[in-house]
Amino acid sequence: MTGNSSGVTATERLLAEFCERSFLKLWSYPNPHKDDGHELCDLLAVFGDTVFIFFDRENELPDITDKDPQVLWNRWKRNVIDRQVRTAHGAERYIRSGRPIFLDAKCEKPFPVPFDKDNAVIHKIIVAHGAKEACERASPQNVYGSLAIAYTETDGGPTHPFHIEIDRHNPVHVLDSHNMPIVLRELDTVTDFSAYLEEKVRAAAAFDYLSYCGEEDLLGHYLMNYDAATNRHVIGPRGKDHSRVDGVMIGEGEWRDFVQTVVYKNTKNEDRISYFWDQLIQRTCQNSLEGTLGGNSNIARGESAIHEMVKEPRFMRRGLSEKMLTAVDRFPDTGSFTRQVTFLPSFKPNVGYVLLQLRVPEAIRATADFREKRQTLLEIACGAAKNKFPNLVKVIGIGIENPKFSGGTVSEDFILMPCETWTDETKAYYEELNRNWNFFGTPALRRFNDRVTQFVQPPRAGKSTQPSPRGRNAPCPCGSGRKFKKCHGR
Repeated sequence: MTGNSSGVTATERLLAEFCERSFLKLWSYPNPHKDDGHELCDLLAVFGDTVFIFFDRENELPDITDKDPQVLWNRWKRNVIDRQVRTAHGAERYIRSGRPIFLDAKCEKPFPVPFDKDNAVIHKIIVAHGAKEACERASPQNVYGSLAIAYTETDGGPTHPFHIEIDRHNPVHVLDSHNMPIVLRELDTVTDFSAYLEEKVRAAAAFDYLSYCGEEDLLGHYLMNYDAATNRHVIGPRGKDHSRVDGVMIGEGEWRDFVQTVVYKNTKNEDRISYFWDQLIQRTCQNSLEGTLGGNSNIARGESAIHEMVKEPRFMRRGLSEKMLTAVDRFPDTGSFTRQVTFLPSFKPNVGYVLLQLRVPEAIRATADFREKRQTLLEIACGAAKNKFPNLVKVIGIGIENPKFSGGTVSEDFILMPCETWTDETKAYYEELNRNWNFFGTPALRRFNDRVTQFVQPPRAGKSTQPSPRGRNAPCPCGSGRKFKKCHGR
């Protein structure tokens, strides 16, 4: 079993593959149906109360020399864009109505992911294929053949060829053959993708018009335009300058120039290690789909360790992966029974991770209740972390046997410990349980202060940002069976 289902057409399957990477297997469902048996959309992804409705439409814009290009464009736009926009609005109304959603046309399999229809943030996304070559033929100045978009006041009528106007008060997001892979590859976490779409919706409503030559150019502008005052990327002017601007227009080539910078190239190289985090999540999601996941956590419905881990943006996954793999590498080689805990902060405020590593004799590992004992020990470590850091409202525990001593077998335990309410009795309870283990209380405890940034400057001459080569030949904890150097080394 590799996923939930696959799209009908080649472009739908491509969309499904990208969304499975971004939204993961448990929150991304191609071709859901309404209660009348008709398709709701081409793909529905839900994470928390954020809903992404995707529509994929493919229709080649013909090159007919004896036909008026305006007439050909108007016909293509009506079929590929305008109809899909109306369908997208209808799908949102259907979802808001609370009528049931099904995974099959027979309406036998209900949509498994709950969300609050009244408070949900719904993003409508249309992927339009078929105009790229015609757009490139029409203008050699068009870098990629992307559709130009303007969010403005519009009646939905005809536009100039390769220009699309969208009602800024009821926006949809239009991608095309070229920039759909760019957007979903660059923003390949739920947090990064939703933050971008939310900023687009804000900017479209804030300005009289928001215009750009291609979605990739808007993405380049967004990524380069960081507002330190609000700690987020923005579209348009930052800070107080916003009130003096009526509209925003993004020029051609913003994306092309951005990806050629040394900072971008270095960041993509540094981000390679972050996919260790994704592999850890994907493996557990696959176990859930296959029914081989232990414990009583329902990952798809939220309130689980994996659900919290999915919230981390790409740059934070890089930092977390580096620290986890370093902790695995530095696990001591002495002693037949050894344990080590590492605390790592989340991108989310007042949330943290506890990594518990164990080395145990084979005789103990072979006992029937070993996993249960490891889970109990992980719970104690999470409780000790809350006692050590009282500001925490959630602690996510990850328990593993150190790969250097596990005999090639990799398994993980996960715990989500909600701890916003933490009574004196609960505190005393975990203090007593931790008395024999002394998690986060030993003299060997060390604290490091690190800063993780989204974009990473390349090292200066004579300097290196490479991690220590120590332990690069140890087994990688991702479960691939390869050595760390070949799996996640850079």
